[in-house]
Amino acid sequence: MSSRFIMISRFRTIPGREQELISMLPQGPDRRLLKSVENPEVIEIRALKDSLTLINLVTEAPQVDNSQIAGLLVADVRREILDFVEAPKDCADLLPRTRYIQLRHVEVKPSMMSAYRAWRDETIFEVVRAHDPAAVFLAYHSLISGVPGVMFLAGFDTDIATYTTAFTDDRYREIVQQAGDTYITGGAEGLYTEVYEGEMAETA
Repeated sequence: MSSRFIMISRFRTIPGREQELISMLPQGPDRRLLKSVENPEVIEIRALKDSLTLINLVTEAPQVDNSQIAGLLVADVRREILDFVEAPKDCADLLPRTRYIQLRHVEVKPSMMSAYRAWRDETIFEVVRAHDPAAVFLAYHSLISGVPGVMFLAGFDTDIATYTTAFTDDRYREIVQQAGDTYITGGAEGLYTEVYEGEMAETA
């Protein structure tokens, strides 16, 4: 079952140094390290089993000042803590163990959140539940973030083109347009997506 809380840390790296950075970061069954397939960025997704773990992790988060990894970064580390809401397709472990994880983020107008959640169950989640390549699909909402909103973690093992077919056809474009017209801050352009690839991690 997926983790109640997760922390996502983003490391913007010097192009071509992503794997070197990954080799220097701590590994473990409660975290995934993945690199963007399009941009020079590494992310760490860390499972936080409870609120005490959350507090400890925040206070113990590694600092990059004068560290070895500082020389591989082009910007400071950006971190956010997310709270689990629901899972159209849950995973057996605390985090998805798929080869790829896609982050899908939108900021929802606060007054529309309740209506948005009902709407997404009948639209976005209906597509996800019927799309076999989407092995995992988790909905988190920001708890502490400089970019607040809704974050979907989608896990898949197929090639990227196969996975994205359900999210690029005319039906899904209409869903995105509906979301932009009614629920998303900034309209349809407010949807952010990025795919990350990681090694298959050991289960917890």
